Amino acid sequence: MNVTVLYENHSGFKKGLLGAHGFSALVEHDGIRVLVDTGTDGGILLRNMEQLGIAPDSIDYVFLTHGHYDHTGGLKALLKARGEPVQIIAHPGIFRGRVALKPQLRNIGIPFSREELEALGAEFLLDDKPFQFAPGFWSSGEINRRTWDRAVGYAEENGRLVKDAVPDDIALVVDLGEETSVITGCGHSGVLNIAWHAEDLLGKPVKALIGGLHLIGADENLLEDVVENISARRIYAGHCTGIDSYAYLRGRLGERMGSLHVGKSFEI
Repeated sequence: MNVTVLYENHSGFKKGLLGAHGFSALVEHDGIRVLVDTGTDGGILLRNMEQLGIAPDSIDYVFLTHGHYDHTGGLKALLKARGEPVQIIAHPGIFRGRVALKPQLRNIGIPFSREELEALGAEFLLDDKPFQFAPGFWSSGEINRRTWDRAVGYAEENGRLVKDAVPDDIALVVDLGEETSVITGCGHSGVLNIAWHAEDLLGKPVKALIGGLHLIGADENLLEDVVENISARRIYAGHCTGIDSYAYLRGRLGERMGSLHVGKSFEI
């Protein structure tokens, strides 16, 4: 399995690549290409793809980890750049209305309607249960919150705002034979819950956990819980993990921790 980071908070070391708040990665395995999330800005996503030699029409599936703008904002531009429709794998709750209250009231959900995306060739395959959508590629479905999670923001429900549990926060699970790899966008379900869920899903250990872990601002007790209980052999963390939290985990986990940046490509 190969992973290429297309959108991340930090740019890499190859001239012409742009870093920006958000996440997107191309996952390739056994001849299948799955784009996980689309970042915030379609122009930046398409520029980085061009610089890395990745054609929009070469993508077989799009997998959306959850319905926040910084993981879905590039979707419309990607669809416009393609010549063919594409299946989009996600949870049924991705189009839920969402807001943040700080530093001011603002929308943080998908910035497009389902109808306008379908008019551009999006073929949504939405399910809250785990399922295999291509050989070796699984949607985790809703993730059981056995311990703490990292849910944020508010959702619109019956005309009022309620705390958003982000139930649509799912992960891509790739079957590697004797092990699996897991790609998470923000990890709102909680990084420990995500790893345990993947293990339960396929009955195999997690070789690598990749993506945003949403540990920015986490206290030491929570970070120590990750150190003591994370089962993945390797962790590649970026986006909303937080610099301080990443440094702490790197110090405690050593070579098990790796970072992400735009243009990074690695084999699992």
